[in-house]
Amino acid sequence: MTPPQPSPSPSAQPPAPPIRVVLADDQTLVRAAFAMLVASAPGMSVVGEAATGREALALVRETRADLVVMDIRMPDLDGIEATRAIAADAELSGVKVLVLTTYDTDEHVVEALRAGASGFLVKDTRPAELLEGIRTVASGEALLSPGPTSRLIARVLRSPEAPRPGERGRGVLDMLSDRECQVLALVARGLNNTEIAEALTLSPLTAKTHVSRIMGKLAVRDRAQLVIAAYESGLVTPGTAP
Repeated sequence: MTPPQPSPSPSAQPPAPPIRVVLADDQTLVRAAFAMLVASAPGMSVVGEAATGREALALVRETRADLVVMDIRMPDLDGIEATRAIAADAELSGVKVLVLTTYDTDEHVVEALRAGASGFLVKDTRPAELLEGIRTVASGEALLSPGPTSRLIARVLRSPEAPRPGERGRGVLDMLSDRECQVLALVARGLNNTEIAEALTLSPLTAKTHVSRIMGKLAVRDRAQLVIAAYESGLVTPGTAP
């Protein structure tokens, strides 16, 4: 007689599915190095590699990846346009984009964030930082260092063709309550929901609700675009972020 099998513990949770990653970079060696790193990390898998933005877009649609590590400069559709296409496709609404750039002073990063990227890293970042960045973005958070982001946006807003801060998106502030403006300013300074809650004496759930409502009102995908909106509306001025 077969002995009865022990019942699973009610607290036992099935393991989370791995983060499905597409790597897009036109340099074969860079792609190969990133692929080895990501494939060796627990909780991640590489589901495709692309040498152009168009290939990346096709792979995302084919594999339903969770996240794309996207180089900005690629042939046949650059990373910015590929990111914009992903953000515009309702069927890919859950796909996150982490942009890679050669220099942290690359002004194209701001355009990539406007297009829908959730954050950026420089290519010479440490392996552990890349893996942590993938986890952060895949979880729905933005990967933006307030200081470098502020300096980048300041440089873009100083360009001759750029509108002065506040000219673009002034209506943003009219759409938000005073409390929501406070929350948006703290998001732009890099605070997470728990830190926002502490700063404004709210519960973390209330802070999260405020952030979600702001995203809905402004019709943006994630916190990275909230940061851009905060600067372009003039709510936060370059140089005031830590």
